[in-house]
Amino acid sequence: MPAHDILCGQSFHDSMSRLFLVRHGQASFLEPDYDKLSAKGEAQSRLLGEYWARHKMVFDAVYSGPRVRQIATARIAGEAFAAAGLPWPEPVVMPEFDEFRAEAVMEQSLPRLLESDAEVRKLHEAFKGSTTREEQFKLFQKLFEVVIGQWVSGKLLAPNIEPWSEFCRRVSAGLAQLTNGGRDRTVAIFSSGGPVALGMQRALDLSPEVTLRTAWMVRNGSYSEFLFSANRFTLSSYNSCPHLTEPGFLTYR
Repeated sequence: MPAHDILCGQSFHDSMSRLFLVRHGQASFLEPDYDKLSAKGEAQSRLLGEYWARHKMVFDAVYSGPRVRQIATARIAGEAFAAAGLPWPEPVVMPEFDEFRAEAVMEQSLPRLLESDAEVRKLHEAFKGSTTREEQFKLFQKLFEVVIGQWVSGKLLAPNIEPWSEFCRRVSAGLAQLTNGGRDRTVAIFSSGGPVALGMQRALDLSPEVTLRTAWMVRNGSYSEFLFSANRFTLSSYNSCPHLTEPGFLTYR
């Protein structure tokens, strides 16, 4: 079913509740503090709020993960509701919806991988030699996917960092808590690509490898919608961003 039909309330699943899992706006890549929205990330968040407000969306509850970029995305979206005179629940911060510690995995693992893994070394050299920001984005993402892919598969150990399996358990517990019964509720969770992919895993029974590939595809400021009841959790739309009409706003990092 098209996303606009869902937003206009034309779903045949009228007795089911709705969960919107939102990825935060673009963070501050390659800046000293990654965990804050860039100017583009702030704009993406505002556009999402304005889009939902135009469609007169009503949320019964709003949650976010604990990261600055997650909280800020929820806040800015809520400001658009306030400007339109519409209600916006006070967001509740839940640690269950924090992202996995990818930055820590990279920091801890990259030095030894540069010595032992030719593919990682080649990607890292290309990244260091890149001359434009666009090249940096693309090459870092390739390097990031290789390293994190090894970590998720168990080929790469990162002591003292929450393992992928525990991350999955944590997010799944949070989702179970918020989707345990209740009818005709609409809930939004502002989080990151990893938890969005875990929602997909829960709905579609994906393998860890496919779940991770799904996470790489989640755009900044996009939302994925799920329908749920006491015994059901179903995907309705994935990676939707009808509010981001300019190509420059379709970002992944």
